Amino acid sequence: MAKVISTLFISADGVAEIDPDWHFPYFDDNMGRAVTEDYDTSDVLLIARPTYDSFAGAWPEREAAGGDDAPFAKQLGDMRKVVVSRQPLEFTWRNSELVQGDLVDAVTALKADAGIKGILIPGSISVVQQLLAAGLVDELRLLVHPVAARKGRKLFDEGDSPYHLRVTATEAYPTGVLRVIYAPAGAPGQAGYDDAKEQLAAGS
Repeated sequence: MAKVISTLFISADGVAEIDPDWHFPYFDDNMGRAVTEDYDTSDVLLIARPTYDSFAGAWPEREAAGGDDAPFAKQLGDMRKVVVSRQPLEFTWRNSELVQGDLVDAVTALKADAGIKGILIPGSISVVQQLLAAGLVDELRLLVHPVAARKGRKLFDEGDSPYHLRVTATEAYPTGVLRVIYAPAGAPGQAGYDDAKEQLAAGS
């Protein structure tokens, strides 16, 4: 079954709505490598309409320009892109399609498709929030910046139940950015919690 992986730039106070003023000063080769690794996990991009508009407005031109980032731009162009939008779209970027029907049902079907290696959600906070609530996110890959943004949309919205997570990998960069990879974990007292602790201990 294909994994659903969310990859996000995030501030120390949980803001995942990127402001270039606090994001770009911390972007270096280490972060670029992490982003490349995240994209290499998957062959399908699942993105919200604003993320699609941003990507489609930049990456095709970069691919055509043939600069240093043209290979990555081509990789994005070649990937299947499933876009979540309430409105019809006229796609200008190749391999793009509109999600069909209910988001949860559509992602469940994508996960079960034997021809799909993995499903990556870059940004797209609303999509991630809906799939977290449905229990369909297999990994959260966060690049935590050493800054308190103090404004902007946060990754975790308010709800009745906490999300219990276990850390599967961490990495610290010279800029102060922390790369943290989380997977879902059972809550204390629930089935799967002890197994998660044992797996974490075995990897330490």
